[in-house]
Amino acid sequence: MPLSSEAVLFGYLGLYPEHAALAIALATLGNTGGGMTTYALGRLVPERTRHRLDERALRRLERYGSPATFFAFLPLVGDALCLAAGWLRVNWAAALAFMAAGRLARYLLVAYASGLLRAA
Repeated sequence: MPLSSEAVLFGYLGLYPEHAALAIALATLGNTGGGMTTYALGRLVPERTRHRLDERALRRLERYGSPATFFAFLPLVGDALCLAAGWLRVNWAAALAFMAAGRLARYLLVAYASGLLRAA
């Protein structure tokens, strides 16, 4: 179910605001781990499947490379982006860093929305 991790984090932060840093870190690590699992599965996709993919989207990912994986947190397209990054053999360390940064940004926004990061 899309966005379920955000709902869980939002609820958890409402109950346990003192654990915000740990909750955000664990959500980021867990979600990034899932993205990298999808990336690893993408590396298993044979090259001959290229003709079945949307060439325009593929060209964009090839053009932007690992920075494009920052947006892998987006619903619907995120998993496909991780899979395509693995299939295109985008540098895994850079993809990991950009995926984690995107997910961290998303969870910081959730924390902000829950009232934890608002200025006093």
